[in-house]
Amino acid sequence: MGIHHYFKSLSDLETLVRCPGRFKYHEHNVASHSFKVTKIAQFLGTVEEQDGQEVDWKSLYEKALNHDYAELFTGDIKTPVKYASVELRELFSQVEDEMVKKFISTEFPPQFQDVYRGRFKEGKDASLEGRILSVADKIDLLYETFGEIQKGNPEPLFIEIYQDALATIVKFKELTCVQYFLEYILPDMLSEKFIPHSELKERTERLIKDGDE
Repeated sequence: MGIHHYFKSLSDLETLVRCPGRFKYHEHNVASHSFKVTKIAQFLGTVEEQDGQEVDWKSLYEKALNHDYAELFTGDIKTPVKYASVELRELFSQVEDEMVKKFISTEFPPQFQDVYRGRFKEGKDASLEGRILSVADKIDLLYETFGEIQKGNPEPLFIEIYQDALATIVKFKELTCVQYFLEYILPDMLSEKFIPHSELKERTERLIKDGDE
């Protein structure tokens, strides 16, 4: 019992493979995903700050670093399954929340419990930092799936997840950082050489167009 078990659990995040049970050319784990999301969120926050927005950097970093810690208890659930319905998504959230609360009550000394309950709660809220986290999370997912598509992975699930991630990003088009991503970063991604997929570029452009309407 104690913080030792919390520190030890951080290494366990390296063993949690994302999108399990599918053939992949490159395996990604929850620990590396959390790091990449934090780096992406940092850039997105910088774009917002330079546009005149006030960014709570402490909140942003805490949200990004901790956003998937609960997967230590539930594992990574494939995005199309996890978000199949509002009810299912809420059920997953309730299960994760209860397991995290139990872990904190068991392993953390009393003086730290309230702090970590706040840090481990759902970070994707209506605040600027919560919205940046939502976008950063999906950008990393977009890159993970694009990497598989780029290498010619025949698994259709990656196209489905790619579309879902991009559609979520487009929903936040009111953010300057999302506009920047769509205008400058995504075109660079799609201009890279990759094994042709007849519909990938067309689907991407359609999703962005639909988000403008």
